[in-house]
Amino acid sequence: MGNCFVKSEKLTAEIIPRDVAKVYPTVRLYGSPKSILTTYIRFALLHKSVSLDFVPSSETLRDHFGSDPDGHVTLQVGSESVTGSREKVLRFMEARFPNLVTAAGGGGVEEGKLPVMVTLTRLQHKSMLWHVERVLRWAEDLVKRGGKKAVDPSVGSPKMEIRKFARSYSELLEVMMEHARMEETLLFPFFDRADRGLSKAAKEEHARDLPLMNGIKEIIKSVGVLDSGSPDFQEALYNLSARLKLLLGQCKQHFKEEEVDLLPLMEALELSKDQEETALDQCFDLMHGTHGRLLKFFLEGLQPRDSMKYLDLISMCSNQDKMESMLQMIVM
Repeated sequence: MGNCFVKSEKLTAEIIPRDVAKVYPTVRLYGSPKSILTTYIRFALLHKSVSLDFVPSSETLRDHFGSDPDGHVTLQVGSESVTGSREKVLRFMEARFPNLVTAAGGGGVEEGKLPVMVTLTRLQHKSMLWHVERVLRWAEDLVKRGGKKAVDPSVGSPKMEIRKFARSYSELLEVMMEHARMEETLLFPFFDRADRGLSKAAKEEHARDLPLMNGIKEIIKSVGVLDSGSPDFQEALYNLSARLKLLLGQCKQHFKEEEVDLLPLMEALELSKDQEETALDQCFDLMHGTHGRLLKFFLEGLQPRDSMKYLDLISMCSNQDKMESMLQMIVM
């Protein structure tokens, strides 16, 4: 791809999830766009105010540094640069960017202490809760403003803001629906082997939450067609905020019950490595949207360290092409 640089990268959330106040110098990264190490570095730097120029060309590595790019990348910060393995580059990053959190190179997901599907499920719970809390805060802000234009000019007119809100909630709803389907298809059969009653109760909670989630989507539709100055508009916003608050409470309770009562059963079952790897691959297939076009949206709901742990899980996918495709969705 020659010497064509992409634009400096940034997070895509309407409301930036993390504090990115500290400013760092421009960084240039040379490496293959299919390399998981390249993706680790690009994603780690997205959580800092780093102006990152990425040169997606292994040939450029040879031209500029005369190094073997196979499995390696080159990171340049001002006049300093480093080329080498994952551990070497991450050590360089940690020295140049204090407090930069990188789970990569730290002994694997949870250092092998938990089954991979337990780690994956907990991380998905964290992301979904963050996004529900986020849209709730957004709805509460809409109520306070009473349909008036937001302070941030990038939000646009009230109608444009509602459309952005609707898109954000639709993305969250898709992730939550895929997560529920994944649990029912992959995890609940394991739970049934240990305690059928517990699995049955969890399925009933999934059925309970679905009407509420779909009802919120319908309220958002009604808000979008109402006059922003009308009493009906304000009432719809209050209703939306109340329903989202109820959803947040139910999600917190449901996720806590799963993590306390169900997920420990995965440890007790002592699944083989092959069984865990198969379940992980099936999860990526079942949650196609979450691990495709919505992957960056999903990861934005995690703290940096947890995001890096999720990248570790993706790197465990047995299908190399699928893994590379998922990684590309993060940084494209």
